Amino acid sequence: MAGKSLTIDAMGVYYRELNERIRAAVTEGVTSFTLTGIKGQRYIATGLAGDLSFTIHGTPGQDMGAFMRGPRIRVEGNAQDGLGNTMDDGYVVVNGLAGDVLGYGMRGGHIFVRNDVGYRVGIHMKAYMEKQPVIVIGGKAGDFLGEYMAGGAIILLGMFSDKTYAPICGRSLGTGMHGGVIYVRGEVPEEQLGPKLKCVPCEDADMEIIKCNVAAFAREFDVGVEPILAERFHKVSPFSHRPYGNMYCPC
Repeated sequence: MAGKSLTIDAMGVYYRELNERIRAAVTEGVTSFTLTGIKGQRYIATGLAGDLSFTIHGTPGQDMGAFMRGPRIRVEGNAQDGLGNTMDDGYVVVNGLAGDVLGYGMRGGHIFVRNDVGYRVGIHMKAYMEKQPVIVIGGKAGDFLGEYMAGGAIILLGMFSDKTYAPICGRSLGTGMHGGVIYVRGEVPEEQLGPKLKCVPCEDADMEIIKCNVAAFAREFDVGVEPILAERFHKVSPFSHRPYGNMYCPC
């Protein structure tokens, strides 16, 4: 039996009240939500699990989708900081910009952002058991992208950005990275890389991962796949799983 749908006008609604209404509706069998008038309300869909969907009009606040296990969220607008914080599974699409620390400690699921993102995106991102989290960024990223990354994949396209003056990523990309991979469309300026990292052209196996996720990105935002794949991709990864081992013990 199909679940129920619910539209909530959140204009002027305090974030706690909004989230209480959403949780109460879930217990009553609502599985599809449309939220309008969103203006900075925090913690939307945080901790929710199962086959739920959210279409959000406006700008959701911090920690949307935190600890989430399965729901699907589409934001028609920008998103603030902490999106997907420690997200375990699910699917998040942001048809705009996103802020800092997106995907912090993310363990599974997918996050697609059409335009730019802020600082420390993917920090402490990791794979968990069979799960391989993925973040695809259509625009450019700020400093410390993939900091302390331990698993999963970040795909940085650098295409859908109005920051024509800026490099594709900020400083110290992948600092402390000891697992996972960052794929970058085009070149990564050497001075932007964190220490003990290498940047090499992608191999066939890498391109299979990239093509699959780029195709999903293109479907979500109605853009062409071919122009994205027309540029060569490079892979940023650590030299070893313990790139800083000699800092803590004798070799």
